[in-house]
Amino acid sequence: MHIPTQQGRKTKTISSLSLSLSLSLSNENQIGMALDLDTEAAMNEGVCVTGAGGFIGSWLVNLLLSKDYSVHGTVRNPQDTKNAALYELPKASQNLKLFKADVLDYHSLGPAIAGCHGVFHVASPIPSSTIKDPQTEMFEPAVKGTLNVLKACAEAKVKRVVVVSSVAAVMMNPNWPKGQVKDETCWSDKQYLKSSQTWYHLSKTEAESLALEFGKTNGLDVVTVCPSLVLGPILQSTPTSTAFLLLSLLNGEYKAYQLTHWLAVDVRDVAEALLMAYKKPEAEGRYICTAHSIWLDDLVDKLKNIYPDYNYPKHLSRGDGEEDKLSSEKLQRLGWSFRSLEETIVDAVENYKKAGLLD
Repeated sequence: MHIPTQQGRKTKTISSLSLSLSLSLSNENQIGMALDLDTEAAMNEGVCVTGAGGFIGSWLVNLLLSKDYSVHGTVRNPQDTKNAALYELPKASQNLKLFKADVLDYHSLGPAIAGCHGVFHVASPIPSSTIKDPQTEMFEPAVKGTLNVLKACAEAKVKRVVVVSSVAAVMMNPNWPKGQVKDETCWSDKQYLKSSQTWYHLSKTEAESLALEFGKTNGLDVVTVCPSLVLGPILQSTPTSTAFLLLSLLNGEYKAYQLTHWLAVDVRDVAEALLMAYKKPEAEGRYICTAHSIWLDDLVDKLKNIYPDYNYPKHLSRGDGEEDKLSSEKLQRLGWSFRSLEETIVDAVENYKKAGLLD
């Protein structure tokens, strides 16, 4: 998994900018930096996206280019055919540059981040069905990788870092009052995750808590966003893990051990949330990013109504499953909104058909 009005705040922002201008009239660069975060479309402002070739990363790059940002994207191999879609995005020829970098290699990150006002740390390991070596597969990329990115950001003196976490870092807390909606004050319990060997959730919890603590300790402005299960159309040529999950419902390959209750959000809405977390001066701390809560049998019924001819699972049971309740109210106060679930699944299915993943 990767789930408002602003008038009073706007007045406060204008006052802050006036003070910044009065203190910095002799320095054009400082004036520009003071204005950048609250600009609707920062013309050619430099930002870096780690994991630019991934599901979330590619949609974020697309959004940033549409807003006239100059984007540095990190990928493992800029020449890999799976990154070809990035070069084909509108405005990519003028405003996108891909860098070969690995989050586990600190020195490879510097050139990509140099000169950028902000960084979006999106790159993160996606768990396989069985994790044989949690330290190598999960913790080093998630925790050490995040630390490397933050150190490089501090060195480059970027204005703000937005780190993509997950609701996995929020929802696994047995001490949270039963039935109470979880918000940003709820953290997954690390000891519980260790004892249950829930390695993905533990790696995301460790990485996010480290990121926020690093920001406080080192004077780096760090904001985290915690998406739920991310669905929607894909830009890259290779299917994502969530694409396979949705495809499995349509082709009869869904396994009973998989999720029975979904908290979901559209990938394009996640990209919008990340941009808001970056450009809104009042953004701080962590933000849950989830839009829809649905039982799997209800989702299948929705799919059947729209696409009646696919091979859906025959027997779905809710069993002893519980409905997780998470709130994105804090993110919505920044002005975030989201698409309907129907729009997300229709756009995804039509996209899979166009890509040849589905008949």
